[in-house]
Amino acid sequence: MWIRKFAAILFLSLCLCACGIAIPPEKSTYVGQWKAENMSLLITEHGYVQYQRSGKKGNVSIEGYLQNFDGNDFEVGLGPITTTFVVTQVPHQVNGTWKMVVDGVELSKIDDNPPLEA
Repeated sequence: MWIRKFAAILFLSLCLCACGIAIPPEKSTYVGQWKAENMSLLITEHGYVQYQRSGKKGNVSIEGYLQNFDGNDFEVGLGPITTTFVVTQVPHQVNGTWKMVVDGVELSKIDDNPPLEA
């Protein structure tokens, strides 16, 4: 009997941890599909994030939900396992194109309203 209760509590805890936060209104310019030569970043208004980066050391791919904003930086993950994306230049326009610098890479926004892929 106690195993069922433990399993139910564990399941509910994991479900709650899987939820992230929606993008706050003051960070709405973060929403979109962002691209650079070796990097892609999708951020939906519901807080779902897909990240892919390729380089000499291999490929990195992260999918998850937005957990927190810390200043301009944001955390993505599940429960206690998170990744922090360091934003050194917040979204801004340059000659009509939205730009943002994340983890040292300048990204350009290619789509303001990406489809929800989660």
